[in-house]
Amino acid sequence: MSSIEQPQDLMDAALRSRAVAAARGAEPFDVLISGGTLVDVVTGEFRPADIGLVGSLIASVHEPGTRSDAATMIDATGAYVSPGLIDTHMHVESSMVTPATYANAVLPRGVTTVVWDPHEFGNVNGVAGVRWAANASRDLPLRTVLLAPSSVPSAPGLELAGADFDADVIADILSWPEIGGIAEMMNMRGVIDGEARITGIVQAGLAAGKPVNGHARSLAGSDLQAFVTAGVSSDHELVSGDDLLAKLRAGLSIELRGSHDHLLPEFVKTIKALGHLPQTVTLCTDDVFPDDLAHAGGLDDVVRRLVRYGLPAEWALRAATLNGAVRQGRHDLGLVAPGRRADIVIFEDLADFRARTVIVDGKSIADAGRMIEPLCGIAAETLHGTMKIAPLSENDFRIPADGTKVRVATIDRPRFTQWGDAVAAVEGGFVVPPEGTTLIAVAHRHGRADSRPAVGLLSSWGAWRGAFATTVSHDSHNLTVFGGNAQDMAVAANAVIAAGGGMAAVSGGKVDALLPLPLAGLVSEEPLEEVADSFAALREAVGRIVDWQPPYLVFKACFGATLACNAGPHQTDRGIADVATGKVMESPILEILEA
Repeated sequence: MSSIEQPQDLMDAALRSRAVAAARGAEPFDVLISGGTLVDVVTGEFRPADIGLVGSLIASVHEPGTRSDAATMIDATGAYVSPGLIDTHMHVESSMVTPATYANAVLPRGVTTVVWDPHEFGNVNGVAGVRWAANASRDLPLRTVLLAPSSVPSAPGLELAGADFDADVIADILSWPEIGGIAEMMNMRGVIDGEARITGIVQAGLAAGKPVNGHARSLAGSDLQAFVTAGVSSDHELVSGDDLLAKLRAGLSIELRGSHDHLLPEFVKTIKALGHLPQTVTLCTDDVFPDDLAHAGGLDDVVRRLVRYGLPAEWALRAATLNGAVRQGRHDLGLVAPGRRADIVIFEDLADFRARTVIVDGKSIADAGRMIEPLCGIAAETLHGTMKIAPLSENDFRIPADGTKVRVATIDRPRFTQWGDAVAAVEGGFVVPPEGTTLIAVAHRHGRADSRPAVGLLSSWGAWRGAFATTVSHDSHNLTVFGGNAQDMAVAANAVIAAGGGMAAVSGGKVDALLPLPLAGLVSEEPLEEVADSFAALREAVGRIVDWQPPYLVFKACFGATLACNAGPHQTDRGIADVATGKVMESPILEILEA
Protein backbone atom coordinates (compact mmCIF):
# COMPACT_ATOMS: atom_id res chain seq x y z
CA MET A 1 0.00 0.00 0.00
CA SER A 2 1.57 3.31 -1.01
CA SER A 3 1.21 6.34 1.24
CA ILE A 4 -1.48 7.84 -1.04
CA GLU A 5 -3.77 4.83 -1.25
CA GLN A 6 -6.92 4.74 0.86
CA PRO A 7 -6.44 2.26 3.72
CA GLN A 8 -8.30 -0.96 3.03
CA ASP A 9 -10.21 -1.07 6.32
CA LEU A 10 -12.20 2.05 5.41
CA MET A 11 -13.22 0.57 2.07
CA ASP A 12 -15.44 -2.03 3.73
CA ALA A 13 -18.87 -1.64 2.14
CA ALA A 14 -20.79 -2.91 5.18
CA LEU A 15 -19.05 -0.40 7.45
CA ARG A 16 -19.81 2.47 5.08
CA SER A 17 -23.43 1.42 4.70
CA ARG A 18 -23.93 1.26 8.45
CA ALA A 19 -22.25 4.65 8.91
CA VAL A 20 -24.45 6.20 6.20
CA ALA A 21 -27.55 4.80 7.87
CA ALA A 22 -26.47 6.21 11.23
CA ALA A 23 -25.71 9.60 9.66
CA ARG A 24 -29.25 9.91 8.32
CA GLY A 25 -30.77 8.71 11.59
CA ALA A 26 -31.88 5.25 10.48
CA GLU A 27 -29.49 3.49 12.89
CA PRO A 28 -27.85 4.48 16.17
CA PHE A 29 -24.21 5.47 16.47
CA ASP A 30 -21.73 3.21 18.19
CA VAL A 31 -20.30 6.23 20.01
CA LEU A 32 -21.61 9.76 20.42
CA ILE A 33 -19.31 12.56 21.63
CA SER A 34 -21.47 15.36 22.97
CA GLY A 35 -21.15 18.75 24.60
CA GLY A 36 -17.70 19.67 23.29
CA THR A 37 -16.32 22.48 21.18
CA LEU A 38 -15.02 21.26 17.83
CA VAL A 39 -11.72 22.69 16.62
CA ASP A 40 -12.39 22.93 12.89
CA VAL A 41 -8.91 22.80 11.38
CA VAL A 42 -10.27 23.72 7.93
CA THR A 43 -12.15 26.90 8.80
CA GLY A 44 -10.33 27.78 12.00
CA GLU A 45 -13.65 27.92 13.86
CA PHE A 46 -14.32 26.80 17.41
CA ARG A 47 -17.91 25.63 17.22
CA PRO A 48 -20.26 23.50 19.31
CA ALA A 49 -20.83 20.14 17.68
CA ASP A 50 -21.63 16.53 18.52
CA ILE A 51 -19.81 13.73 16.71
CA GLY A 52 -21.27 10.31 15.96
CA LEU A 53 -18.98 7.37 15.30
CA VAL A 54 -19.64 4.03 13.65
CA GLY A 55 -16.78 1.58 13.91
CA SER A 56 -13.62 3.32 12.78
CA LEU A 57 -15.53 5.99 10.87
CA ILE A 58 -16.86 9.40 11.79
CA ALA A 59 -20.45 9.15 10.57
CA SER A 60 -21.79 12.56 11.50
CA VAL A 61 -20.74 15.96 12.83
CA HIS A 62 -23.98 17.71 13.73
CA GLU A 63 -25.71 20.32 15.86
CA PRO A 64 -25.37 19.63 19.59
CA GLY A 65 -28.25 17.94 21.37
CA THR A 66 -30.01 16.73 18.23
CA ARG A 67 -29.12 13.05 18.66
CA SER A 68 -28.85 10.78 21.69
CA ASP A 69 -29.10 7.36 20.08
CA ALA A 70 -25.75 5.66 20.66
CA ALA A 71 -24.45 2.55 22.36
CA THR A 72 -21.80 4.63 24.18
CA MET A 73 -21.90 8.30 25.17
CA ILE A 74 -18.77 10.39 25.79
CA ASP A 75 -19.27 13.69 27.59
CA ALA A 76 -16.96 16.39 26.22
CA THR A 77 -18.59 19.28 28.07
CA GLY A 78 -16.17 22.17 28.57
CA ALA A 79 -13.50 20.52 26.40
CA TYR A 80 -12.23 20.80 22.83
CA VAL A 81 -12.53 18.07 20.20
CA SER A 82 -9.57 17.80 17.84
CA PRO A 83 -8.22 15.36 15.29
CA GLY A 84 -5.45 13.10 16.61
CA LEU A 85 -2.00 14.66 16.40
CA ILE A 86 0.38 13.59 13.62
CA ASP A 87 4.15 13.70 14.21
CA THR A 88 5.60 13.98 10.70
CA HIS A 89 9.25 13.16 11.47
CA MET A 90 10.61 11.28 14.46
CA HIS A 91 12.93 8.54 15.66
CA VAL A 92 11.57 6.21 18.36
CA GLU A 93 15.16 5.20 19.16
CA SER A 94 15.97 8.74 20.32
CA SER A 95 13.69 8.17 23.32
CA MET A 96 15.73 5.03 24.15
CA VAL A 97 12.63 2.88 24.68
CA THR A 98 10.79 0.30 22.58
CA PRO A 99 7.96 1.26 20.20
CA ALA A 100 5.35 -0.16 22.60
CA THR A 101 6.76 1.88 25.49
CA TYR A 102 6.85 4.97 23.29
CA ALA A 103 3.23 4.40 22.27
CA ASN A 104 2.21 4.03 25.92
CA ALA A 105 3.74 7.45 26.53
CA VAL A 106 2.34 9.50 23.65
CA LEU A 107 -1.10 8.01 22.95
CA PRO A 108 -2.59 9.24 26.24
CA ARG A 109 -1.36 12.71 25.29
CA GLY A 110 -3.20 12.78 21.98
CA VAL A 111 -0.54 11.68 19.50
CA THR A 112 -2.23 9.08 17.29
CA THR A 113 0.08 8.93 14.24
CA VAL A 114 3.86 9.07 13.85
CA VAL A 115 6.09 9.04 10.79
CA TRP A 116 9.07 7.03 11.97
CA ASP A 117 12.48 7.00 10.34
CA PRO A 118 14.17 3.94 11.90
CA HIS A 119 17.60 4.78 10.49
CA GLU A 120 19.16 4.35 13.93
CA PHE A 121 18.21 0.66 13.95
CA GLY A 122 19.16 0.47 10.27
CA ASN A 123 22.65 1.85 10.90
CA VAL A 124 23.29 -0.73 13.62
CA ASN A 125 21.32 -3.82 12.57
CA GLY A 126 20.77 -3.26 8.87
CA VAL A 127 17.60 -4.47 7.12
CA ALA A 128 16.88 -6.77 10.09
CA GLY A 129 16.66 -3.69 12.32
CA VAL A 130 14.18 -1.99 10.00
CA ARG A 131 12.16 -5.20 9.76
CA TRP A 132 12.05 -5.39 13.55
CA ALA A 133 10.77 -1.80 13.66
CA ALA A 134 7.98 -2.74 11.24
CA ASN A 135 7.02 -5.81 13.24
CA ALA A 136 7.19 -3.98 16.58
CA SER A 137 4.86 -1.19 15.44
CA ARG A 138 2.43 -3.17 13.29
CA ASP A 139 -0.18 -4.03 15.92
CA LEU A 140 0.07 -0.90 18.05
CA PRO A 141 -2.84 1.56 18.18
CA LEU A 142 -0.24 4.27 17.55
CA ARG A 143 -0.55 4.56 13.78
CA THR A 144 2.95 4.31 12.32
CA VAL A 145 4.05 5.35 8.85
CA LEU A 146 7.48 3.76 8.55
CA LEU A 147 10.09 5.23 6.22
CA ALA A 148 12.92 3.56 4.33
CA PRO A 149 16.18 4.83 5.85
CA SER A 150 18.15 6.64 3.15
CA SER A 151 21.21 7.36 5.25
CA VAL A 152 22.84 4.08 6.17
CA PRO A 153 25.44 5.43 6.59
CA SER A 154 24.70 9.16 6.46
CA ALA A 155 28.10 9.96 4.93
CA PRO A 156 29.40 7.00 2.87
CA GLY A 157 33.17 6.89 2.74
CA LEU A 158 33.52 9.17 5.75
CA GLU A 159 32.22 6.72 8.36
CA LEU A 160 31.45 3.03 8.69
CA ALA A 161 28.11 1.93 10.11
CA GLY A 162 26.77 -1.54 10.82
CA ALA A 163 25.20 -1.76 7.36
CA ASP A 164 25.13 -0.13 3.95
CA PHE A 165 21.85 0.61 2.16
CA ASP A 166 22.27 1.29 -1.56
CA ALA A 167 19.47 1.96 -4.04
CA ASP A 168 18.67 -1.76 -4.46
CA VAL A 169 18.21 -2.22 -0.70
CA ILE A 170 16.04 0.91 -0.52
CA ALA A 171 13.90 -0.23 -3.46
CA ASP A 172 13.23 -3.53 -1.70
CA ILE A 173 12.28 -1.82 1.58
CA LEU A 174 9.99 0.57 -0.32
CA SER A 175 7.98 -2.45 -1.50
CA TRP A 176 6.95 -3.30 2.06
CA PRO A 177 3.34 -2.32 2.84
CA GLU A 178 4.37 -0.41 6.00
CA ILE A 179 6.69 1.94 4.14
CA GLY A 180 5.32 5.39 3.31
CA GLY A 181 8.38 6.98 1.71
CA ILE A 182 12.11 7.56 1.88
CA ALA A 183 13.45 8.97 5.14
CA GLU A 184 15.51 12.13 5.40
CA MET A 185 18.19 12.45 2.71
CA MET A 186 21.09 13.41 4.94
CA ASN A 187 23.83 13.25 2.30
CA MET A 188 23.00 16.72 1.03
CA ARG A 189 26.13 17.09 -1.08
CA GLY A 190 25.46 13.77 -2.75
CA VAL A 191 21.97 14.88 -3.75
CA ILE A 192 23.14 18.29 -4.99
CA ASP A 193 26.15 16.97 -6.88
CA GLY A 194 24.20 14.12 -8.45
CA GLU A 195 26.31 11.32 -6.99
CA ALA A 196 25.24 8.02 -8.54
CA ARG A 197 24.57 6.19 -5.25
CA ILE A 198 22.46 9.00 -3.77
CA THR A 199 20.64 9.77 -7.01
CA GLY A 200 19.72 6.10 -7.23
CA ILE A 201 18.16 6.21 -3.77
CA VAL A 202 16.12 9.32 -4.60
CA GLN A 203 14.99 7.78 -7.89
CA ALA A 204 13.88 4.62 -6.07
CA GLY A 205 11.49 6.73 -4.02
CA LEU A 206 10.21 8.66 -7.01
CA ALA A 207 9.69 5.44 -8.98
CA ALA A 208 7.70 3.99 -6.09
CA GLY A 209 5.48 7.07 -6.03
CA LYS A 210 6.38 7.76 -2.42
CA PRO A 211 7.68 11.03 -0.94
CA VAL A 212 11.39 11.62 -0.49
CA ASN A 213 12.00 13.40 2.80
CA GLY A 214 14.80 15.88 3.33
CA HIS A 215 17.54 17.09 5.64
CA ALA A 216 18.43 20.49 4.16
CA ARG A 217 20.63 21.86 6.93
CA SER A 218 21.82 25.41 6.04
CA LEU A 219 21.13 24.93 2.33
CA ALA A 220 20.44 28.16 0.45
CA GLY A 221 20.58 29.63 -3.02
CA SER A 222 21.48 27.29 -5.86
CA ASP A 223 22.23 24.40 -3.48
CA LEU A 224 18.70 24.57 -2.06
CA GLN A 225 17.19 24.79 -5.54
CA ALA A 226 19.18 21.77 -6.70
CA PHE A 227 18.27 19.75 -3.60
CA VAL A 228 14.55 20.30 -4.16
CA THR A 229 14.73 19.82 -7.92
CA ALA A 230 16.36 16.44 -7.34
CA GLY A 231 13.06 15.23 -5.87
CA VAL A 232 13.34 15.96 -2.14
CA SER A 233 10.12 17.45 -0.80
CA SER A 234 10.46 18.21 2.93
CA ASP A 235 12.81 19.61 5.57
CA HIS A 236 13.05 19.85 9.35
CA GLU A 237 16.61 21.23 9.64
CA LEU A 238 15.68 24.89 10.03
CA VAL A 239 18.21 27.34 11.47
CA SER A 240 16.39 30.71 11.36
CA GLY A 241 13.21 32.50 10.39
CA ASP A 242 14.75 33.51 7.07
CA ASP A 243 15.68 29.88 6.47
CA LEU A 244 12.09 28.83 7.15
CA LEU A 245 10.78 31.41 4.70
CA ALA A 246 13.27 30.41 2.00
CA LYS A 247 12.27 26.77 2.29
CA LEU A 248 8.57 27.60 2.20
CA ARG A 249 9.22 29.60 -0.96
CA ALA A 250 11.09 26.61 -2.40
CA GLY A 251 7.94 24.52 -2.00
CA LEU A 252 9.22 22.21 0.70
CA SER A 253 6.87 20.71 3.26
CA ILE A 254 8.14 22.02 6.57
CA GLU A 255 8.41 19.66 9.53
CA LEU A 256 8.68 22.32 12.24
CA ARG A 257 10.50 20.49 15.00
CA GLY A 258 10.33 20.87 18.74
CA SER A 259 13.81 19.57 19.51
CA HIS A 260 15.38 23.03 18.98
CA ASP A 261 13.24 25.10 21.32
CA HIS A 262 15.42 28.21 21.13
CA LEU A 263 14.38 28.67 17.49
CA LEU A 264 10.62 28.27 17.93
CA PRO A 265 9.83 31.90 18.94
CA GLU A 266 11.54 33.13 15.76
CA PHE A 267 9.60 30.62 13.66
CA VAL A 268 6.32 31.74 15.23
CA LYS A 269 7.17 35.36 14.45
CA THR A 270 7.96 34.49 10.82
CA ILE A 271 4.73 32.55 10.32
CA LYS A 272 2.57 35.20 11.97
CA ALA A 273 4.12 37.87 9.76
CA LEU A 274 2.73 35.98 6.75
CA GLY A 275 -0.77 36.46 8.17
CA HIS A 276 -1.75 32.84 7.66
CA LEU A 277 -0.49 29.32 8.27
CA PRO A 278 0.91 27.85 5.04
CA GLN A 279 -0.66 24.50 4.24
CA THR A 280 2.84 23.02 3.91
CA VAL A 281 3.76 23.62 7.57
CA THR A 282 3.58 20.44 9.66
CA LEU A 283 4.98 19.64 13.10
CA CYS A 284 7.45 17.05 14.32
CA THR A 285 9.50 16.10 17.35
CA ASP A 286 12.53 14.58 15.58
CA ASP A 287 14.36 13.57 18.79
CA VAL A 288 12.89 13.42 22.32
CA PHE A 289 15.06 12.25 25.21
CA PRO A 290 13.42 9.78 27.63
CA ASP A 291 13.10 12.18 30.57
CA ASP A 292 11.54 14.82 28.32
CA LEU A 293 9.15 12.20 26.92
CA ALA A 294 8.12 11.10 30.40
CA HIS A 295 7.60 14.59 31.80
CA ALA A 296 6.66 16.80 28.84
CA GLY A 297 5.36 14.42 26.19
CA GLY A 298 5.78 14.13 22.45
CA LEU A 299 4.15 16.21 19.72
CA ASP A 300 1.64 17.58 22.23
CA ASP A 301 4.57 19.37 23.87
CA VAL A 302 5.53 20.97 20.55
CA VAL A 303 1.95 22.22 20.09
CA ARG A 304 1.90 23.51 23.66
CA ARG A 305 5.14 25.45 23.29
CA LEU A 306 4.21 26.96 19.93
CA VAL A 307 0.96 28.28 21.40
CA ARG A 308 2.89 29.61 24.41
CA TYR A 309 5.18 31.47 21.99
CA GLY A 310 2.20 33.10 20.33
CA LEU A 311 1.01 30.84 17.52
CA PRO A 312 -2.82 30.72 17.43
CA ALA A 313 -4.03 27.41 18.82
CA GLU A 314 -6.09 26.64 15.72
CA TRP A 315 -2.98 27.14 13.56
CA ALA A 316 -0.87 24.90 15.74
CA LEU A 317 -3.51 22.18 15.65
CA ARG A 318 -3.96 22.49 11.89
CA ALA A 319 -0.22 22.04 11.41
CA ALA A 320 -0.27 19.03 13.75
CA THR A 321 -3.28 17.37 12.10
CA LEU A 322 -4.67 18.27 8.67
CA ASN A 323 -1.41 19.55 7.20
CA GLY A 324 0.43 16.46 8.41
CA ALA A 325 -2.22 14.17 6.93
CA VAL A 326 -2.09 15.92 3.56
CA ARG A 327 1.70 15.66 3.53
CA GLN A 328 1.44 11.88 4.03
CA GLY A 329 -1.33 11.51 1.47
CA ARG A 330 -3.53 10.15 4.27
CA HIS A 331 -6.87 11.69 3.46
CA ASP A 332 -8.55 9.55 6.09
CA LEU A 333 -6.67 11.38 8.85
CA GLY A 334 -6.29 14.88 10.22
CA LEU A 335 -9.88 16.11 10.26
CA VAL A 336 -12.99 15.64 12.40
CA ALA A 337 -15.55 15.40 9.60
CA PRO A 338 -17.99 12.81 8.25
CA GLY A 339 -16.40 9.94 6.38
CA ARG A 340 -12.97 10.41 8.01
CA ARG A 341 -11.22 8.04 10.35
CA ALA A 342 -12.24 8.33 14.00
CA ASP A 343 -8.85 9.31 15.47
CA ILE A 344 -9.98 11.97 17.90
CA VAL A 345 -8.62 13.76 20.98
CA ILE A 346 -10.68 15.57 23.56
CA PHE A 347 -8.44 18.27 25.07
CA GLU A 348 -9.31 19.91 28.38
CA ASP A 349 -8.12 23.29 27.08
CA LEU A 350 -6.06 24.89 24.33
CA ALA A 351 -3.22 26.06 26.56
CA ASP A 352 -1.95 23.00 28.42
CA PHE A 353 -3.49 20.59 25.89
CA ARG A 354 -4.17 17.91 28.48
CA ALA A 355 -6.00 15.05 26.79
CA ARG A 356 -9.18 13.95 28.59
CA THR A 357 -9.96 11.13 26.15
CA VAL A 358 -8.11 9.70 23.17
CA ILE A 359 -9.97 7.70 20.52
CA VAL A 360 -8.28 5.60 17.83
CA ASP A 361 -10.36 3.92 15.12
CA GLY A 362 -13.48 4.78 17.05
CA LYS A 363 -12.35 3.13 20.31
CA SER A 364 -11.36 4.92 23.50
CA ILE A 365 -7.79 3.87 24.22
CA ALA A 366 -6.79 6.42 26.87
CA ASP A 367 -8.56 8.43 29.58
CA ALA A 368 -7.23 11.14 31.88
CA GLY A 369 -3.67 10.73 30.65
CA ARG A 370 -3.47 6.93 31.01
CA MET A 371 -3.83 4.01 28.66
CA ILE A 372 -6.98 1.99 29.32
CA GLU A 373 -5.00 -1.16 28.45
CA PRO A 374 -1.20 -0.73 28.52
CA LEU A 375 0.62 -2.05 25.46
CA CYS A 376 3.17 -4.85 25.42
CA GLY A 377 6.11 -5.12 23.04
CA ILE A 378 7.52 -7.96 20.98
CA ALA A 379 10.70 -9.98 21.46
CA ALA A 380 13.90 -8.18 20.49
CA GLU A 381 16.59 -10.85 20.28
CA THR A 382 17.73 -9.58 16.88
CA LEU A 383 18.82 -6.27 18.43
CA HIS A 384 21.08 -7.77 21.10
CA GLY A 385 24.83 -8.37 20.82
CA THR A 386 25.82 -5.31 18.81
CA MET A 387 28.94 -4.36 20.81
CA LYS A 388 31.47 -6.19 18.63
CA ILE A 389 34.44 -4.54 20.26
CA ALA A 390 37.02 -5.67 22.84
CA PRO A 391 37.88 -3.69 25.98
CA LEU A 392 40.09 -0.66 25.31
CA SER A 393 43.21 0.68 27.06
CA GLU A 394 44.29 4.18 28.06
CA ASN A 395 46.71 4.41 25.16
CA ASP A 396 43.81 3.82 22.76
CA PHE A 397 42.63 7.31 23.73
CA ARG A 398 45.92 9.05 23.05
CA ILE A 399 47.25 10.46 19.77
CA PRO A 400 50.59 8.88 18.75
CA ALA A 401 53.16 11.34 17.42
CA ASP A 402 56.83 11.66 16.55
CA GLY A 403 59.05 14.56 17.60
CA THR A 404 58.63 16.88 20.57
CA LYS A 405 56.25 19.51 19.17
CA VAL A 406 53.54 19.22 16.50
CA ARG A 407 50.81 21.24 14.87
CA VAL A 408 47.42 19.54 15.14
CA ALA A 409 44.05 20.05 13.49
CA THR A 410 41.15 20.81 15.80
CA ILE A 411 37.39 20.68 15.36
CA ASP A 412 36.18 24.06 16.56
CA ARG A 413 32.73 24.80 18.01
CA PRO A 414 29.89 22.38 18.76
CA ARG A 415 27.07 22.06 16.23
CA PHE A 416 28.36 24.53 13.59
CA THR A 417 31.87 23.11 13.33
CA GLN A 418 34.86 24.62 11.58
CA TRP A 419 38.51 23.75 11.11
CA GLY A 420 41.11 25.03 13.55
CA ASP A 421 44.65 24.22 14.55
CA ALA A 422 46.91 24.37 17.60
CA VAL A 423 50.47 23.67 18.65
CA ALA A 424 50.92 20.70 21.00
CA ALA A 425 53.82 19.16 22.89
CA VAL A 426 54.67 15.47 22.49
CA GLU A 427 55.62 13.42 25.55
CA GLY A 428 56.34 9.70 25.62
CA GLY A 429 55.32 9.35 21.99
CA PHE A 430 51.83 10.88 22.47
CA VAL A 431 50.34 14.34 21.91
CA VAL A 432 49.68 16.39 25.04
CA PRO A 433 46.24 17.94 24.39
CA PRO A 434 46.70 21.72 24.07
CA GLU A 435 45.10 23.99 26.66
CA GLY A 436 41.40 24.51 25.90
CA THR A 437 40.92 21.30 23.90
CA THR A 438 38.83 18.22 24.60
CA LEU A 439 39.61 14.70 23.42
CA ILE A 440 37.06 12.93 21.24
CA ALA A 441 37.45 9.29 20.23
CA VAL A 442 35.24 7.21 17.95
CA ALA A 443 35.64 3.42 17.86
CA HIS A 444 33.99 1.22 15.25
CA ARG A 445 31.72 -1.22 17.12
CA HIS A 446 29.89 -3.09 14.39
CA GLY A 447 32.52 -5.72 13.59
CA ARG A 448 33.16 -4.56 10.04
CA ALA A 449 36.59 -2.95 10.65
CA ASP A 450 39.36 -2.36 13.18
CA SER A 451 37.83 -1.17 16.46
CA ARG A 452 40.78 0.90 17.65
CA PRO A 453 39.47 4.45 18.27
CA ALA A 454 40.18 7.34 15.92
CA VAL A 455 41.13 10.18 18.28
CA GLY A 456 40.75 13.91 17.61
CA LEU A 457 40.68 17.24 19.41
CA LEU A 458 37.72 19.54 19.97
CA SER A 459 37.96 23.20 20.89
CA SER A 460 35.29 25.45 22.46
CA TRP A 461 33.88 22.38 24.21
CA GLY A 462 34.72 23.52 27.73
CA ALA A 463 37.14 22.02 30.24
CA TRP A 464 36.26 18.37 30.89
CA ARG A 465 36.90 17.00 34.38
CA GLY A 466 36.18 13.39 33.41
CA ALA A 467 34.70 11.51 30.46
CA PHE A 468 31.44 10.57 28.76
CA ALA A 469 31.00 7.51 26.54
CA THR A 470 27.96 6.75 24.38
CA THR A 471 26.83 4.37 21.65
CA VAL A 472 24.02 6.81 20.81
CA SER A 473 26.08 8.80 18.31
CA HIS A 474 24.36 9.96 15.15
CA ASP A 475 24.11 8.36 12.80
CA SER A 476 26.47 5.41 12.56
CA HIS A 477 26.22 4.95 16.34
CA ASN A 478 29.79 3.92 16.88
CA LEU A 479 31.23 4.13 20.38
CA THR A 480 32.04 7.81 20.98
CA VAL A 481 33.96 9.10 23.99
CA PHE A 482 34.57 12.69 25.13
CA GLY A 483 37.01 13.51 27.88
CA GLY A 484 39.72 15.51 29.52
CA ASN A 485 42.05 12.55 30.07
CA ALA A 486 42.70 9.11 28.60
CA GLN A 487 42.25 7.20 31.86
CA ASP A 488 38.66 8.31 32.44
CA MET A 489 37.86 7.80 28.76
CA ALA A 490 39.01 4.18 28.91
CA VAL A 491 36.95 3.53 32.05
CA ALA A 492 33.84 5.08 30.46
CA ALA A 493 34.29 3.17 27.19
CA ASN A 494 34.75 -0.17 28.91
CA ALA A 495 31.71 0.39 31.12
CA VAL A 496 29.58 0.88 28.01
CA ILE A 497 31.14 -2.12 26.24
CA ALA A 498 30.41 -4.33 29.27
CA ALA A 499 26.80 -3.07 29.37
CA GLY A 500 26.17 -4.13 25.77
CA GLY A 501 25.85 -0.48 24.75
CA GLY A 502 24.54 2.68 26.34
CA MET A 503 26.12 5.64 28.13
CA ALA A 504 28.49 6.19 31.03
CA ALA A 505 29.83 9.22 32.89
CA VAL A 506 33.19 8.86 34.65
CA SER A 507 35.33 11.09 36.85
CA GLY A 508 38.41 10.30 38.92
CA GLY A 509 38.53 6.82 37.40
CA LYS A 510 35.08 5.93 38.78
CA VAL A 511 31.75 5.39 37.01
CA ASP A 512 29.38 8.10 38.26
CA ALA A 513 26.36 7.06 36.16
CA LEU A 514 25.55 4.29 33.70
CA LEU A 515 22.57 3.78 31.39
CA PRO A 516 22.62 0.34 29.71
CA LEU A 517 20.98 0.30 26.26
CA PRO A 518 21.33 -3.34 25.20
CA LEU A 519 19.00 -3.18 22.18
CA ALA A 520 21.27 -2.06 19.33
CA GLY A 521 23.19 0.06 21.84
CA LEU A 522 20.30 2.51 21.50
CA VAL A 523 17.26 1.28 23.42
CA SER A 524 16.25 -0.27 26.74
CA GLU A 525 13.37 -2.65 27.39
CA GLU A 526 12.89 -1.19 30.87
CA PRO A 527 9.82 0.97 31.66
CA LEU A 528 10.00 4.60 30.54
CA GLU A 529 10.11 5.89 34.11
CA GLU A 530 13.25 3.86 34.87
CA VAL A 531 14.97 4.84 31.63
CA ALA A 532 14.02 8.48 32.18
CA ASP A 533 15.38 8.52 35.73
CA SER A 534 18.63 6.84 34.69
CA PHE A 535 19.06 9.20 31.75
CA ALA A 536 18.39 12.25 33.95
CA ALA A 537 20.95 11.01 36.49
CA LEU A 538 23.48 10.49 33.72
CA ARG A 539 22.85 13.95 32.25
CA GLU A 540 23.32 15.45 35.71
CA ALA A 541 26.57 13.51 36.16
CA VAL A 542 27.93 14.77 32.84
CA GLY A 543 26.90 18.27 33.88
CA ARG A 544 29.30 17.95 36.80
CA ILE A 545 32.10 16.97 34.41
CA VAL A 546 31.73 19.89 31.99
CA ASP A 547 30.08 23.32 32.23
CA TRP A 548 27.45 23.65 29.52
CA GLN A 549 27.09 26.87 27.53
CA PRO A 550 23.67 26.97 25.79
CA PRO A 551 22.38 27.02 23.16
CA TYR A 552 25.10 25.05 21.35
CA LEU A 553 27.42 23.59 23.98
CA VAL A 554 24.74 21.42 25.58
CA PHE A 555 24.41 17.75 26.45
CA LYS A 556 22.56 17.04 23.20
CA ALA A 557 25.62 18.21 21.23
CA CYS A 558 27.43 15.05 22.33
CA PHE A 559 25.10 12.90 20.25
CA GLY A 560 25.56 14.83 17.01
CA ALA A 561 29.29 15.50 17.18
CA THR A 562 29.96 12.66 14.71
CA LEU A 563 27.28 13.65 12.18
CA ALA A 564 29.61 13.75 9.19
CA CYS A 565 26.92 14.61 6.62
CA ASN A 566 26.67 18.13 8.06
CA ALA A 567 28.99 20.89 6.93
CA GLY A 568 32.34 21.23 8.66
CA PRO A 569 34.79 18.73 10.15
CA HIS A 570 33.46 15.88 12.28
CA GLN A 571 35.19 13.03 14.08
CA THR A 572 34.16 9.56 12.91
CA ASP A 573 35.51 6.05 13.34
CA ARG A 574 37.65 6.65 10.22
CA GLY A 575 39.23 9.94 11.41
CA ILE A 576 38.35 13.63 10.94
CA ALA A 577 35.88 13.76 8.06
CA ASP A 578 34.87 16.75 5.95
CA VAL A 579 31.88 16.33 3.65
CA ALA A 580 32.89 19.41 1.63
CA THR A 581 36.07 17.72 0.40
CA GLY A 582 35.00 14.10 0.84
CA LYS A 583 38.27 13.41 2.64
CA VAL A 584 39.22 11.87 5.97
CA MET A 585 42.28 12.73 8.06
CA GLU A 586 43.27 9.55 9.87
CA SER A 587 45.36 11.54 12.39
CA PRO A 588 44.92 15.15 13.51
CA ILE A 589 48.69 15.77 13.24
CA LEU A 590 49.36 18.32 10.50
CA GLU A 591 53.13 18.61 10.82
CA ILE A 592 56.06 17.98 13.12
CA LEU A 593 57.45 21.32 14.32
CA GLU A 594 60.32 20.01 16.40
CA ALA A 595 61.96 16.62 15.99
